[in-house]
Amino acid sequence: MGRLAQTEGLTEIQREILSTVRSFVDKEILPVATELEHRDEYPTEIVEGLKELGLFGLMIPEEYGGLGESLLTYALCVEEIARGWMSVSGIINTHFIVAYMLKQHGTQEQRDHFLPRMATGEVRGAFSMSEPGLGSDVSAITSKGVRDGEEFVLDGQKMWLTNGGSSTLVAVLCRTDEGHPEGTAPHKSMTTFLVEKEPGFGEVRPGLTIPGKIDKMGYKGVDTTELIMDGLRVPADRVLGGETGRGFYQMMDGVEVGRVNVAARGCGVAQRAFELGIDYAQQRHTFGKPIAKHQAIQFKLAEMATKVEAAHALMVGAARKKDSGQRNDLEAGMAKYLASEYCKEVVEDAFRIHGGYGFSKEYEIERLYREAPMLLIGEGTAEIQKMIVGRRLLEEYRPQG
Repeated sequence: MGRLAQTEGLTEIQREILSTVRSFVDKEILPVATELEHRDEYPTEIVEGLKELGLFGLMIPEEYGGLGESLLTYALCVEEIARGWMSVSGIINTHFIVAYMLKQHGTQEQRDHFLPRMATGEVRGAFSMSEPGLGSDVSAITSKGVRDGEEFVLDGQKMWLTNGGSSTLVAVLCRTDEGHPEGTAPHKSMTTFLVEKEPGFGEVRPGLTIPGKIDKMGYKGVDTTELIMDGLRVPADRVLGGETGRGFYQMMDGVEVGRVNVAARGCGVAQRAFELGIDYAQQRHTFGKPIAKHQAIQFKLAEMATKVEAAHALMVGAARKKDSGQRNDLEAGMAKYLASEYCKEVVEDAFRIHGGYGFSKEYEIERLYREAPMLLIGEGTAEIQKMIVGRRLLEEYRPQG
């Protein structure tokens, strides 16, 4: 793609992985993405290709059959995949979050049971925190898990599950009052349950229903669903980490790396929009010359390229901070906020460069124009990111003395 969005300091293995993924995107995703997206068709063949590449196990440790790669490697792969079709990056994102949570917080038995099959893509993960009346206020969760002997009984309705139909393992956040007296802070009385199910829609196991796909403006192909629990029985050994009351912290850890993923998606979509815009600007002629020769278009291209570079740099920095073992909520919040906002702006500028043709479904930019808004709300809105960043800045810059 030229000189934009290059990453310094990569190992030879990282460069080989990224080269393989880019080749896969160019040959297997870009030629079919718009057609599949317009039909809202699940990309089965693409997913099988990702399995063969080992991407479902990219960050799963080698001892469990994965590649044992870093968050940076994963984020750069996501950037490449989102450049081809953002929905495909969504298919692996929630799977990755669940695998990460298991690796970081699961019991040894849970890791041994799930991670080897997650590495191959045999078990596919989904992540369920939001609810119909919830939004960004996680403390308002109403879904409940009540202990009954060696099981918990789960009741409630969850919302916005990416991979809700295609997944076979869902990490579900519920309120559990067991061992937490009345008046306990809401975030200290939440538990993550590992719920196994059959793929598909309808009643996928007793007490668990996945209604049909939610019809969306963009981000099509990937299945986004509700999840309804009505007397769903889950063994106590499927509480993530083996203890109740730790679910909020486990989920926030997963969301933190998920924000790096969303930033990477924003970078990938913005890169593709820039590619489309600069290519079209050199082909389209007005007033006797390519529109790229007009200063107004050159200014626009310069702004777009600068935003692509800035978002990429911030995303890489957030991933490297997490890989170093340090807290990265400040960097992840900044990266997610900037990348999603810049993605929207770069896509809109590419759309403007296309003129009337950008409004036609024959042109790829039309698809990107509908996909970019999802990044503004996924893994926390811009306002939530600003709250996170603002609070962390106040922690870092306390007055001395």
